[in-house]
Amino acid sequence: MAQHLVIGAGGIGRATARSLVARGHTVRMGTRHGTDPGIDGVTAIALNAADVEALSPAATGADSIVNAVNPASYTTWERDWPPMARAILAAAEHTGATLVTVSNLYGYGPVSSPMTESTPLRPHGIKGRVRAEMWRAAREAHEAGRIRATELRASDYFGPGARKRMSFVQDFIIRPTLAGRRTLRVPMGNPDVAHSWTYLPDIGELAATLATDERAWGHPWHVPTAPPRTMTEVATEVAEATGVPVPSVRVIPPLVMAWARVVPLIRALDETRHQFEHPFLLDATAATDTFGLIATPWEAALDQTLADVG
Repeated sequence: MAQHLVIGAGGIGRATARSLVARGHTVRMGTRHGTDPGIDGVTAIALNAADVEALSPAATGADSIVNAVNPASYTTWERDWPPMARAILAAAEHTGATLVTVSNLYGYGPVSSPMTESTPLRPHGIKGRVRAEMWRAAREAHEAGRIRATELRASDYFGPGARKRMSFVQDFIIRPTLAGRRTLRVPMGNPDVAHSWTYLPDIGELAATLATDERAWGHPWHVPTAPPRTMTEVATEVAEATGVPVPSVRVIPPLVMAWARVVPLIRALDETRHQFEHPFLLDATAATDTFGLIATPWEAALDQTLADVG
């Protein structure tokens, strides 16, 4: 029975742990406080993700380390991520565990066509540069034979287990629509451009696959994701599924947002503005062709999300 160390107990960490357990594996879940996640087959341990002296013993005997960490603040990635990424990579090197990094699409920067794993990393802003550098370091260590590394890349996610303030579409579209609001206010973007929304359990499935399949080594992989939806389409489908009024979706006026940028979180979000102003489309053909994984159908994913949120 294989063992895995999953670092992080947010929605993605939990989804990954559940997928690994469902495959017959055991999981140690490292978090700041070692809180029991309440998942059969998962043992919680208190762990500082930036402390390689603590990480290496925790990862000893593990077949993989899944980096599903979420820094404490969205506004301090440049400070918080590098020491954690270095420590987790060093722990993989010390123990021989495969390093699986759960990432996103920030590293690609603005794009004009669907993103594949071959799309160049041309990050825009601090967070994109941090993510691109994490993969560069892991890939170089892999190519040097120091570790076995792979990376998962997901679009903005939604689904059961997504925490508040962690899912753009749930926070700004799904929850307000369920609450009966007639006008939804989003901080950026064009409500009528197509956007790929990745279903949270599908992230867990791919992460578990990458942790257990050597074909994943040395490459990034996109999470299979249902066909894109605009924000307006999502709001309409939520309303029609639940019997609430169909709301309109409006962008907060630029002048208001200009004032709001004094708030660190709003400034941090502003780096991702390009993802919501133009079509932002994810192509995950490689994961489907290689591992046989397919996205959960949109309708089923939305139903499960509404059951969880509602």
